[in-house]
Order: sequence, then structure tokens, then C-alpha cells
Amino acid sequence: MHRNLLFDLDQTLLDFHASEHIALKTVMEMNGLVFTEERYDFFKQINKKLWLELEKGMISRAELFETRFKILFEECGGNTDGMDLMKINSDFIDCMSKNGFFMEGAPDFLKKVAGIPDVRIYVITNGATRNAKGRIASTGLNDYICGLFVSESMGVSKPSHEYFEIVKKAINEPDKSCIVIGDSLTSDMLGAKNAGLTSCWFMPEGDVKGAMKEYDIDYTASSFDDLFDILIKWSDTL
Repeated sequence: MHRNLLFDLDQTLLDFHASEHIALKTVMEMNGLVFTEERYDFFKQINKKLWLELEKGMISRAELFETRFKILFEECGGNTDGMDLMKINSDFIDCMSKNGFFMEGAPDFLKKVAGIPDVRIYVITNGATRNAKGRIASTGLNDYICGLFVSESMGVSKPSHEYFEIVKKAINEPDKSCIVIGDSLTSDMLGAKNAGLTSCWFMPEGDVKGAMKEYDIDYTASSFDDLFDILIKWSDTL
């Protein structure tokens, strides 16, 4: 039996926002719009809302990709009539995929984790396949992982029970040997709860005690040092 670490990708191992910032600036300027930090913040708010709707099954992935740019461009005074919003989204993802960045401290953390006996690192993400694979390759994260589970390729998303059943079947080891690590309550922590897996909420914020109770969270870690200590502690229980 191995120690199977199921890491969320964005804002857990890789800095999604750093890549997103570059990509949004690029596609806005390609389409004649001025990029500002205020417009970037507006886009992030839209994007977060739409991803939550996707997790709940309220919209499709294609609707998310089109809608986020339609709302943003119209907010900036652009005319989206006749625009190929999926092409704009494709350009955005292409730019992100070429510009991956680790979260600060992640490389040293990964080197230490790789030294834990019988450890296997997996990535579980709701992102676009091309985006995830590109950023993983550009950072060298693929040197550490044994498997990648991307919802776009799987046809189901976190936090659904179906998503985690596919992951567990592929790993093919006891549930107790798996721990889910991520920053999102609504996809990572709820997904772990749905799947009956141990969970660690990374970089918790807000009502931490309330969230831990609601989502049956086992551990919280506010830094990579905390997380490493927790993984050692959890590992010793197996």
C-alpha cells in the first residue's frame, strides 16, 4: 500500500492567478481592449461564480468558457456580436498553458514530500486539459506526479462522487491510503467528504471552524511547512 496524495492543482501547487493575469492581458489586447487590474479583478469574480455553477451542474463547460468573455468584453464596452468567444477562450488557455508558475515554496515542498516512504503524488483538477498539462510541463511538476485527473477529459467534475470514483478506481488502493489536499471547500473538501476520503484544507480562510465541521475536514494547513508536518503525521497512522 502506498501513501497516495491527491493534490488540487490551482492555488495549491501552481499559481493559477499568475498565469491567468498574463493570459487575460494578452487576449484583451489582442482584441483591442485595455487591460487594467480592475478589469482583471472583475474577470476573476465572474470566473469564480461560473466555476461554482459548473460544479453544481448548472451550466456546461462550453457555457462557462463563452460567458466569462462575453460578460467581460461587454463590461469593457466591446461588441461581442459576431465574436468567436470560444476562439478567444482557446487563445486564453493556450497562453496560460505556456506560462506556468509554482506557488511560492512548492518546489522545495515537493522535493521533501518525494522523500516520504512509498509516497505517490497525483493531481486532481477541474481545469481545462490543455491548460493543466501545459502548466505542469512548463514548471516541471510532471517530474513528481504519478497521475493526472482532469475533469474535462473525464466528463465529470469535482466534487461529484463519480469523479472521485474514477480516481479511486485508477489508484486501486484502500481509501485510507488517500488524502485530498486543496484550497477549495466546494470542490476539494466537499469532494473528499462525498468520497469518504481524508482531507486537508490548504491555506484556509474565513470561518475555519465552521467549514471544518460542515465539510468534515480532517486537517488544515496554512503553509507548506504545516502541510508537510501534517502529511508525516497522517502517514504514520497508516
